[in-house]
Amino acid sequence: MTYYGSQELAASFRQVRSNTIKIAEDIPEEKYDFRPAADCRSVAQTLVHIAYNPGVQRYLQENRITDLHAVNFMEIIQPLAAEEQKPRTKAEIIALLTSKGDAFASYLENLTEAFLAEQVKMPAGGQPATKSRFEMLLSPKEHEMHHRAQLMVMQRMLGLTPHITRQMQERMTQRTAAAQAAR
Repeated sequence: MTYYGSQELAASFRQVRSNTIKIAEDIPEEKYDFRPAADCRSVAQTLVHIAYNPGVQRYLQENRITDLHAVNFMEIIQPLAAEEQKPRTKAEIIALLTSKGDAFASYLENLTEAFLAEQVKMPAGGQPATKSRFEMLLSPKEHEMHHRAQLMVMQRMLGLTPHITRQMQERMTQRTAAAQAAR
């Protein structure tokens, strides 16, 4: 028995994706072209990148690839990079985040412990030499959280307060009020 299996993996991914969607909703559409620097992705491109990224792991796992030496990653990544360049409305991007996120989470929740335990060889010189499919399937969530942090910095640069910060501020205000009322 494991304490963190496919159901927990799916639930955790859904939570991360829901926070990403909240950020996408909070940023005004007219700011979706904002870039923190010239050589960075825009808000829109970052969100589309996040939407499509789990597809890489899904491809690797659905095809039961056991050795990453055999994978032509450019063949997989180039179409995804092209998707980032396509113009989309805010509503289209949010719908993409939702549909791709739901599809990936649904895929995750049906995986068996035996499948998640299978080992995959990493590229030469990689440490460790192998990883479990479970660890590989954690990476889309970790990758999304990395880019979500970038989006939160972009929100700050745009003069917006991220929703997670607003929620924390509301909890602190409620606790302070409750402590004062208890006196």
